[in-house]
Amino acid sequence: MINVFIGYDSKEKIAYHILAESILRHSSVPVSFTPIYLPNIQDSFNRPRNSLSSTEFSFSRFIVPHLMDYNGWALFLDCDMLFKADIKELWDLRNDDYAVMCCQHNYTPKHLSKFGNQIQTVYEKKNWSSLMLMNTSKCKALTKEYVNEASGLELHQFKWTDKVGGLPLEWNWLVGEYPHNSNAKNIHFTEGGCYFEKYEDCDYSSDWFNVYTNTVKIQL
Repeated sequence: MINVFIGYDSKEKIAYHILAESILRHSSVPVSFTPIYLPNIQDSFNRPRNSLSSTEFSFSRFIVPHLMDYNGWALFLDCDMLFKADIKELWDLRNDDYAVMCCQHNYTPKHLSKFGNQIQTVYEKKNWSSLMLMNTSKCKALTKEYVNEASGLELHQFKWTDKVGGLPLEWNWLVGEYPHNSNAKNIHFTEGGCYFEKYEDCDYSSDWFNVYTNTVKIQL
């Protein structure tokens, strides 16, 4: 069983469901989904949002090890993604030497804003935390107190561990930042999902809408 935690944002409800569907379509093994939905985790996470919180799960993603009781591996994903390969391939890359594994991007965003006219914050290790394989028994520094109080950079730049492993970039391919890649295994609409009017013709939008259409259409 693969434990998948997906960031849930009330502005992007459809994104959560289509990402989950895309994972199910390709997965060869059972998958368990948990939305990181703020009303469900108030006992663990009560950090107020601020101007740097572009999504409702900007910081709550780091509560995953606590929710897992620091036992076993878990995968966190931003909701604005679309899987095009078997999640088992990603799961099999786990390495017990690390506390967390992620795609280690090295780029500067091309635009100053993103979906909803949100400010595009630029910082080292940007988007590393948008997909995290978390070895939760080695993430005990992420107590609920720490997650609620630490700065954004402390969390997103992994200052809570020195055991950060890398994953192939194909598992977190950034739309609008990277060129089209037919071999990308997980598409990340980081500037804005194609379910927003402004981005409906972005790269890979036809892939997303194909999954959407076949998800909402009643099969007789």
